[in-house]
Amino acid sequence: MPVTSSSLTWPDYAVLAVALGVLLAIGFALSREQHDTVDFFLARRRVPWWAACLSFLATEISAVTIISVPATAYSENWEYAQFFVGSSLAKFAVAFLFIPAFYRHDVTTIYEFLAHRFGRATQVTASIFFFITRLAGSGVRLMAAALAVAILMGWPLVPTLVVFSVVSILYIVTGGVKAVVWTNVFQALTFLLAGGITLAYLLSHIEGGAAAIVQLAGEAGRLNVINWGPSPSEPDFWRRVLTEPNIVWVAVLNGLVGSMAAFGTDHDLMQRLLTVETRQESQRTLALTPIGTLLTLAIYLGLGAALFTFYTQHPELPVSRPDEILPHYVQQMMPAVLRGLMLSAIVLASIDSPLGSLAASFVTDIYRPLLARNRSERHYLLISRISVVAFGVLLGVIAYAFSFFDKILWLAFKIAGVTFGSLLGVFLLGLLTRRPVADSANVLAMIAMALVNLVLLVLSETGVLPFAWSWLVIVGTVGTIAIALAASRLRGASASPRLRRAGTSETRKP
Repeated sequence: MPVTSSSLTWPDYAVLAVALGVLLAIGFALSREQHDTVDFFLARRRVPWWAACLSFLATEISAVTIISVPATAYSENWEYAQFFVGSSLAKFAVAFLFIPAFYRHDVTTIYEFLAHRFGRATQVTASIFFFITRLAGSGVRLMAAALAVAILMGWPLVPTLVVFSVVSILYIVTGGVKAVVWTNVFQALTFLLAGGITLAYLLSHIEGGAAAIVQLAGEAGRLNVINWGPSPSEPDFWRRVLTEPNIVWVAVLNGLVGSMAAFGTDHDLMQRLLTVETRQESQRTLALTPIGTLLTLAIYLGLGAALFTFYTQHPELPVSRPDEILPHYVQQMMPAVLRGLMLSAIVLASIDSPLGSLAASFVTDIYRPLLARNRSERHYLLISRISVVAFGVLLGVIAYAFSFFDKILWLAFKIAGVTFGSLLGVFLLGLLTRRPVADSANVLAMIAMALVNLVLLVLSETGVLPFAWSWLVIVGTVGTIAIALAASRLRGASASPRLRRAGTSETRKP
């Protein structure tokens, strides 16, 4: 058994310092390439597809995966992997349904498509929904990582959040989305390497190795992947379907719809896919990401099962709450340098922030068309950088507020469920139909279903209504489409869809 240690050493800090230095160096090295918003938000569509692929993986994974997936596997099982099936199907749907439309309209943010299809009000409303969803979801991610690093380094939570926020602001405000993509590449490689090494180290200190994990974790149900749920003949079938999110077909369905909303209507993820030159390269990028996601899940679910086995074999060792079990093990059991590598992976994953995409949406969807038209590109670039700083401060405050919550993996999904249905509903209306829908009808439908989902989530969380959070996106999507069509018909919408036809280039011509 390894020797217990309770504090980081200078080699650990050296590894972390090098990792942070690389991040900042990338940002400052690219600062001279930022001449206008095309550079700052799209990298002039000159990013290699493989780099965009790793960037997407780093954004999709985040610190929530690194911390909370092992925690879930440690305290529950591997049923979270069921969502991967639906999520992978969603990536193909987004690749061949959403991406062609975004390139056809040559958008800077995906919400510009809604302006082409419906009008300015739908675009602005969707952008505001994105602000709410992304700030809340990223606040959970940042809090998860800051909490883990605070445990590892012995820092108070607030200074840890401040350091993360400052580093994020510095490299994004200088290097724009190009810095985001290339730092994401470094981040993805780091958390894959660190996770793999940590898993190998754990295996070497478990009596019986992988066979012991299969036996002990398997007997405790920690390796269960599929939850078949009740048969239709059972009297509580419908109650369980509505209340248990891990039943396999429910998980796959919700993974499909929820991930379609996340990947297709969240500009933070889609921004990476818009930095490559052509539609075909963007589609290839997204279609290949399930390979990296599967590898990451295998590593971090494996870590959870290995941690359960290790602490079962050593009941005399102190443990922490599940959400802290991985950083607790890293701090207490791993040697110097390896400990610093895992610390760096957690820190880098937390620093992958949405500040660039939030600034892009604010400047492109709200500031430029509504608040300050016909200004110079130098002006818009300055406002973009100011927006990065403002959103960085706001994100840190939101992250601190979420530090009082538990079970952070599911918290991130619950928050997204409130608004993602409204976003997916209006995008599907624009992509799958040609019928005229009033701009105001979309706004009404989006707001109405977000409020309905918020009420459903509160009732579910307080035990008043037996309802699983995983259904929120489906309910929101269907409800948004139905209300928008009904309201538009009542208002007598008759204008033709404002679709840009032939003659639009697939790539931005700077």
